[in-house]
Amino acid sequence: MRHTSVLKRTVLSRTALAAVAIALAAGCTAPSPGDSKSPARPSTAGTPSKAPGASADPVTDAKPGGSASPSASSPSGKPAGVLMREGTENEQVRELQARLRQIGQFHRSPTAFYGSMTAKAVSAFQQKSGLPATGMVDGTTWTTLTGASRKPTAEELSPATTNELDKPDPRCLKGRVLCVSKESRTLAWMIDGKVVAAMDVRFGSENTPTREGTFTVGWKAKKWTSTIYHTSMPYAMFFSGGQAVHYSADFAARGYNGASHGCVNVRNKQKIAQVFDQVQKGDKVVVHW
Repeated sequence: MRHTSVLKRTVLSRTALAAVAIALAAGCTAPSPGDSKSPARPSTAGTPSKAPGASADPVTDAKPGGSASPSASSPSGKPAGVLMREGTENEQVRELQARLRQIGQFHRSPTAFYGSMTAKAVSAFQQKSGLPATGMVDGTTWTTLTGASRKPTAEELSPATTNELDKPDPRCLKGRVLCVSKESRTLAWMIDGKVVAAMDVRFGSENTPTREGTFTVGWKAKKWTSTIYHTSMPYAMFFSGGQAVHYSADFAARGYNGASHGCVNVRNKQKIAQVFDQVQKGDKVVVHW
């Protein structure tokens, strides 16, 4: 009996070992983390969307911020159907920004770079138009926008002003007027209510403020040097004592980091030169908020 029992245990042991060998050969056990023969994870780029009810893959579906994005992608890395999104930089983005600016959804000069401000403007337009507010431009969004706007002009695509013109003061709507807004920091050369040219401007400091009100151009000087501050004032159009609209090399170089001594500084030399040639003695100057 003892011999028979030993024999049975031996047979059972061999059977178990055989089963383990078969299992290993079939790959039933998971490879160890450091196994050099472990199969690489299949690439999921460009795979179709998951079936309804499938759980999201944290690698393919996640994006910065944790919100989900379409699982399908194009070779460029954009979600399928997306024409422009944050990070895109090209001339179509410039046109997008110009069109959004036409309809009051974008309040900066076009830059051709799709940043967070552009994304917010697109999202606002989509929401207003009854589209999914993704902040990204797909074919439907682009078609809707082009239908709500017109083809931008060269001036709209690359405007001379960084700042957006505000609504003209009522005093600027008749006759020939240099309409200067402290609110938007812009100058609009207007004739009978139409903007002929526009440019960025800066004003005097708290100690030397630019006077506000309605004035007239008293005299002009293509080349002039301040007798008080001894600074160059090209294309000067004097409207209130020693205060004038003129080109400022300092404004062109330092922007709004500086200030004038009370004059209206212009940094676009070509624009102010053109306006200087058009403005006549006696033309109105309106400085307003």
